[in-house]
Amino acid sequence: MPLQVSNYSWQQTSTAVFISVPLRGVSVRDADVFCTENYLKVNCPPFLFEVFLYAPIDDESSKAKIGNNTVVFTLHKKEAAMWETLSLSGIDKEMMQKIREKSILQAQERAKEAMEAKAVARREDQKYTLNVMMKIEEEERKKIEDMKENERIKATKELEAWKECQRKAEELKIIQREEKLYHQEKQMEEKRKKLKHKCLSGNSASKNFATKGRNSGNIFFEKLKEDNIPAPRSVGSIKISFTPRVFPTALRESQVAEEEEWLHKQAEARRAMNTDIPELYDLKEEEKNPEWLKDKGNRLFATENYLAAINAYNLAIRLNNRIPLLYLNRAACHLKLKNLHKAIEDSSKAYRIMKLLLRLIHPTKLYKMMLRRFGI
Repeated sequence: MPLQVSNYSWQQTSTAVFISVPLRGVSVRDADVFCTENYLKVNCPPFLFEVFLYAPIDDESSKAKIGNNTVVFTLHKKEAAMWETLSLSGIDKEMMQKIREKSILQAQERAKEAMEAKAVARREDQKYTLNVMMKIEEEERKKIEDMKENERIKATKELEAWKECQRKAEELKIIQREEKLYHQEKQMEEKRKKLKHKCLSGNSASKNFATKGRNSGNIFFEKLKEDNIPAPRSVGSIKISFTPRVFPTALRESQVAEEEEWLHKQAEARRAMNTDIPELYDLKEEEKNPEWLKDKGNRLFATENYLAAINAYNLAIRLNNRIPLLYLNRAACHLKLKNLHKAIEDSSKAYRIMKLLLRLIHPTKLYKMMLRRFGI
């Protein structure tokens, strides 16, 4: 049961009421103040102070100050007048309860209105912020578009200027070429005139010196013939294309039949094996060559990409599993990755294939093939 505080004091003016309520140990954290137009309450356990005001007040402008074990209220009146008493007199409990309920409903409605007004203000602020952001983005977009347009105009002008320079250069070349042709024609014309003059002088000389004999006339004719020798041909270049060859040796030093047979067998083996490998459907023809895959694996090995190199060697082995060098290269990759068992396994396979090849091939033939292979 809270203790009702009755030893309070109050003063008034025509526009305000001042109430001083002593509460022992009161603090801002513990005190609960509730104020409406006609009702004022302070709840600070175990104390309770409430008063049913004589006339309505402006609760929004009224203030409460808590400190020094006292709560001081400054209540502003709605109508300027002097009150006879602070609280209403002659009211029963039922009337008090109605005033309390009405005050609570008013406070709730006011709080609801405040929340709605706050929500509306927040929405307006968001809308305003969104509009401002949209304007800023629109300005930025417009600025970017203007920059793009300016760059496009600048690039177009530069391109037009370059085209104009190219056109002028072409015109200058054409003029120079025409001048050169004109000078050449002029020189040829002068040469023709000189030659014609020589011919005329030669004819007159032959008539004057016909008595000197046949030999003298032949000598002059030979000299005239030498003067009529045409100019040498202009310099040119001749392109020669050679037949492409797979083997590095020259055609005169190689055994064409054996090489063609080997290439044919390799192509047949690749075609037979390519039909069963779905990974080769999307590859180019050059990528289906085991030699090309071996070279690619070697490049990947040089860049220390050992896993990719193993994949290249795997596909090459699936295309042709009779090349021992593929197994040796893959063994080197496994050795770099510390896969010792796989390295030993690939090395053993390479050894078995080399041993089988040495049995099948005659030593002299093998020696010749190695010489051709390495271009010795």
